[in-house]
Amino acid sequence: VQLQASGGGLVQPGGSLTLSCAASRNIFTIDAMSWYRQAPGKERDLVASIGRGGNTIYAESVKGRFTISRDIAKNTVYLQMNSLKAEDTAVYYCNAILFQSPYWGQGTQVTVSS
Repeated sequence: VQLQASGGGLVQPGGSLTLSCAASRNIFTIDAMSWYRQAPGKERDLVASIGRGGNTIYAESVKGRFTISRDIAKNTVYLQMNSLKAEDTAVYYCNAILFQSPYWGQGTQVTVSS
């Protein structure tokens, strides 16, 4: 499966941004789709995940601020990010788990700065 991420950019603290991840196949056939992020000098960490049944999980640091959702008709997963903080600055990656194998999209840079 191929993943195309988009929507990153520069935003001020407290602002909002929505990331999109378009998959090359029906996302209902994918076990789980997730967003990860990697800040400079740090490991890549899970931000949010949505399972085939629609169940979601979030990193503690983004709970209440970020929302992961999907549009099955468009084969697209979204990450709505609100109340952004400087520490949210990172490259965000889309991930899919298919038949227990991980697939990654290219990263999209999110910079939160005044």
